[in-house]
Amino acid sequence: MDYPVPARSDPDQREQARYPALAVGVGVLAGAIGSVFHLVINTLLDWPAHLRAAVDGPMLIVVAALITMAVTVGVVALVRHTAPEAGGSGVQEVEGAMAGLRDIHWARVLPLKFFAGAAAIGSGLVLGREGPTIHIGASVAAMFAERFKLDATERSGLLAAGAAAGLACAFNAPVAGVLFVIEETRRQFPYRSSTYMGVIIAAVLATVMTRLIGGLGPDLSLPAPATPLALLPLFVLLGCLLGWVGVVLNAAILGALAFAGAAQARAPYLYPAAVGLVVGALLASFPEAVTGGEALIPVLVREQPGVVALLLLALVRFGTTVGSYSTGVPGGIFAPILSLAGCVGVAFAALVSALAPHWGVMPAAFAIAAMGGLFTASVRAPLVGVVLTLELTGAYEVTLPLMTTCLTANLAAQWLGGKPIYAQLLERTLTMAGINAIARPANDK
Repeated sequence: MDYPVPARSDPDQREQARYPALAVGVGVLAGAIGSVFHLVINTLLDWPAHLRAAVDGPMLIVVAALITMAVTVGVVALVRHTAPEAGGSGVQEVEGAMAGLRDIHWARVLPLKFFAGAAAIGSGLVLGREGPTIHIGASVAAMFAERFKLDATERSGLLAAGAAAGLACAFNAPVAGVLFVIEETRRQFPYRSSTYMGVIIAAVLATVMTRLIGGLGPDLSLPAPATPLALLPLFVLLGCLLGWVGVVLNAAILGALAFAGAAQARAPYLYPAAVGLVVGALLASFPEAVTGGEALIPVLVREQPGVVALLLLALVRFGTTVGSYSTGVPGGIFAPILSLAGCVGVAFAALVSALAPHWGVMPAAFAIAAMGGLFTASVRAPLVGVVLTLELTGAYEVTLPLMTTCLTANLAAQWLGGKPIYAQLLERTLTMAGINAIARPANDK
């Protein structure tokens, strides 16, 4: 009896199997490095408590200011002389690389983003961990792409997988990581079955690594009861307000970056030194106004300060966010946006409660809706804003008010002429590098 001879492995099948395997490697490695990155930052952020145990009175403010200033200037100098592309969030660098307009020099970006990013965020500057983690994930992907000599399409897709892994790791939010690629990098991402599955694989495995290393559950658990439909018009009004705030925030960040660049040409390192001094002094005297602020939102919901205090905090955090990011150190803006939005949302709820106490307004619902709304107004990715906020807080009961706020904030920002922050940052980067983005295709699809 003759038995069928097994068919030889088709080279195309081997190639198809190779790409998911690379996505597995990217997800596992990006998740592991990103999780350790977060643990290092958490450890570094304990230094103000140790300083308070050793120093008190006015001297505490002076010492804290000098420490943050020294770290800020040191990190800025290191970035400028080693890898200028490692400064800032890094998301725009990833988008530029996916479009073939920028290169990710992973061998220098990966270690610098890790150590310099940890130092800058750990110093108390108002920065998020997600930007560096996304850049780290994409750097891991660039390493794999270089090692296995991927073509332009596969490389772009694997960079997207690394970015998704980084965001999933940063916020313990795998679905938001996938949607970030679909919505934020829709113009650069090569939509193919293999690249799309690679993004999902990397996001899932990065989240697994995050939960193995950092623990389970949402990073910002904030339960909220279901909101009556009669209150939905309030969330429309909140969305309009946040649309305006997002446009102003984006403009302020770009203006501060331009000012910092001009200041650097005239008085090198004076601007980051001044920002470091202010942030360090606030870290000792007004700690709610600095650091990424992820833990601030539940405190505001629980303690419910007055409207004036909340608006003052929002104003100060607005300034420290813009100042910290414009120094050029590695750091993101997601977390500062969420904490700023929390201040605005709780203040809005407090104002409504004062005017109409019988409506039974719940501050948590407005804080959660504001987080997604301001993110949407700045980044202009409403779907990511909704899903990221839900995965962070676990507050699925407020899905409808959250979606209403995000939709309204997006429309308001568009009506006001605002542009997505990362598109503007990428345009600024390409202009400074003398690259014409219009003249080159996004990818070879």
